Amino acid sequence: MTDKQIENGSVFIALLVHVSGAIGILFTGYKHWFVAFTPLNLLLMLFLLIANQRKRNKAFWMYAALCFAIGMVTEMIGVHTGWLFGDYVYGKVMGIQLAGVPLLIGVYWFVVVFCSGTIMRFVIERLFRVFTYMHGFFDRRSVRIVMVIDGAILAMCFDLIMEPTAIKLGFWHWDAIKVPVYNYLCWFLVSAGLLTVFQYMDFYKKNHFAVHLFIIQALFFLVLSLYL
Repeated sequence: MTDKQIENGSVFIALLVHVSGAIGILFTGYKHWFVAFTPLNLLLMLFLLIANQRKRNKAFWMYAALCFAIGMVTEMIGVHTGWLFGDYVYGKVMGIQLAGVPLLIGVYWFVVVFCSGTIMRFVIERLFRVFTYMHGFFDRRSVRIVMVIDGAILAMCFDLIMEPTAIKLGFWHWDAIKVPVYNYLCWFLVSAGLLTVFQYMDFYKKNHFAVHLFIIQALFFLVLSLYL
């Protein structure tokens, strides 16, 4: 199969899974059955994301492992101390846990941050073509700073969209009535740190499926948050 065929097939599968999931949760009596398949859904999306990653070199795997590790450690600190994100606990929906944190949360940190970094890479490259005649407008340091800040905002906004649905479906529970603003601040800071590493590690960063996946999942959570 060609890279384009793999991408198109992956987008079709992602759409099929998320559309059927939204319909099953919102309009059938099998809501809990669909929610129970959340771990399988996330693992499938991870597989598709990796399948669409060209040149899966050592740096790519190291970055994936770093995102997983940092995501797990920061979440463990949050769950056990409240020093990061706030006071919350995870439910059983997302499967096997380590020290109170589902292993899939580490996977999700990689997926969200990698997709955010990839999207910003595409956006900046398009802007570069438009403003390339402006001398000094896009020096390397400025580009990296913009990518990190905007990518972290994008990741934070994804969490903002996801939170209402995740709470209703029992992914996790907050001690507070409302999600604390501190949670989003921590999302921004952790994402910014991981995206800084993203800029400097030498691996292929033009994964088109990552853009599609981010949009599909954001729309999925947005629809559920509005109608669930």
